[in-house]
Amino acid sequence: MDYKKIIASNLAVTGLSEEELYNMLALPPDTEMGDYALPCFRLAKTLRKAPALIAEELAANYPCGGGIVSAQAVNGYVNFKVDRKDLAARTLERILAERERYGSSEEGKGKTVCIDYSSVNIAKPFHIGHLSTTVLGSALYKLHKFLGYTPVGINHLGDYGTQFGKLISAYRRWGSREMLEEGGLRALNELYVRFHEEAEKDESLNDEARGYFKKIEEHDPEAVELFELFKELTLKEVSRIYDLLDVHFDSWAGESFYNDKMQPVIDELREKGLLVESEGAQVVDLSAYDMPPCIILRSDGASLYATRDIAAAVYRKNTYDFYKCLYVVAYQQNLHFRQVFKVLELMGKDWAKDLVHVAYGMVSLEDGSMSTRKGRVVYLKDVIDRCIEKALAIIAEKNPSLENKEEIAKTVGVGAVIFGALYNNKIKDITFSYDKVLNFEGETSCYVQYTCARAHSVLEKGGEERICQPDAVTPQEFEVVKKLAEFPDVLTNALEKYEPCFVARYCVDLAQLYNKFYFDCSILNAEGQTRAFRLALTESVLITLRNGLGLLGIGVPSKM
Repeated sequence: MDYKKIIASNLAVTGLSEEELYNMLALPPDTEMGDYALPCFRLAKTLRKAPALIAEELAANYPCGGGIVSAQAVNGYVNFKVDRKDLAARTLERILAERERYGSSEEGKGKTVCIDYSSVNIAKPFHIGHLSTTVLGSALYKLHKFLGYTPVGINHLGDYGTQFGKLISAYRRWGSREMLEEGGLRALNELYVRFHEEAEKDESLNDEARGYFKKIEEHDPEAVELFELFKELTLKEVSRIYDLLDVHFDSWAGESFYNDKMQPVIDELREKGLLVESEGAQVVDLSAYDMPPCIILRSDGASLYATRDIAAAVYRKNTYDFYKCLYVVAYQQNLHFRQVFKVLELMGKDWAKDLVHVAYGMVSLEDGSMSTRKGRVVYLKDVIDRCIEKALAIIAEKNPSLENKEEIAKTVGVGAVIFGALYNNKIKDITFSYDKVLNFEGETSCYVQYTCARAHSVLEKGGEERICQPDAVTPQEFEVVKKLAEFPDVLTNALEKYEPCFVARYCVDLAQLYNKFYFDCSILNAEGQTRAFRLALTESVLITLRNGLGLLGIGVPSKM
């Protein structure tokens, strides 16, 4: 039941709609005061009365019923209390009936959402800097699917550009098949770093690299064969990481896929009088919108990221007829996407308004940032492996007799990496700390997973009896029930704001409330209806936490 809707529909305030009243309702800091509160201060000017008097009149005239048992005026607020036994019964019945579908909806039925995320570069390391786009995009994919949308996950591979000419040059000079078979992607990165070191001494290497890239564009068999080798090697290695992180894609169409799709876009820009020449380059003038020009073709005729992104957007609309198209890309690209979206709007694409740049902050380790060219790079696989190793050490110390320690440590370690990237608002820069993300006492996935293991243990010992209708509800039980009832709204809000952190924080909050209930209220030693209700409450918590963590891509071990 939407109690806020019930309250708002039964309030009559001159000059305010039901929706406005709904949005004004808040949660009191102390639930003993009430479950919902209407602050009357902003009504004072309109109604020309003191807030306290307005509150008293509204409380006196409120028709209780429909799940609302009381309305009381306190210091300019109207505090409403719900029927706690009714809320508990309805909430637990729904969760135990819907189980792994609890929180889902059909709100997105018939709507396709394209999500462009991860977008790794071929032949470059999958490093810690790719963590946010990968897990944020994956969480948004899972959330959209859970709420009834048809998501299309797109890995817009960086598989086009002069860097491939550099790699061919480096490989032919210093590399070998054996080197790549043995060293994989890291060996490729070493070749890339060495090329830049040598090119600083010998400028002609850059001309050689441009020549090799031109050969790729001209479909030279040897150049294309090496390019495909680098691509195959990259995708093989990154796929292992995607599997670990439970990340999946529906399309791997990279930049090179749009090579033959750019010319129609360029022709359309020219036909519509949008292309102008600037210092030999072909650009779209955006000065009227307080932006620098969007360069479509360089003076040498080469295309740029913007050209390919415009072509990609047109292709995605034609192919998927998307409701929204999300670009999960770091905030440094804010201007780029503003330019691209504006150019599409100027081209008359009315769907340009449905393009969304989901910007996020940067991730670095405590010892600083990275540079691919200089070789200072932190591989994501190394970060994951270290978290798994640390998780195994903690588990071995705390529960040495636990079976399947390695598998559980993998679930805990991988979860810690994902949760560490998703717990804060996406726009914040993150300094990744191993100790922080693997703290079993803190606001971490480990803490939530441990709470799930505790709930699972209670249910194993408690038997099958479940009753959703309590004979009474303690304050601790009610706090858990209220939090459980919020879950569907949390998911809707997370999707609207593109903020999976809402789900991560919710999981921590629910785990904390359950643990307080667990310590304050006996479960297994309770009797009769109370015991059966508390077991139903425990199972509802476990189901909801599993669903929440699952939407982030995090598994839940039954024992820890």
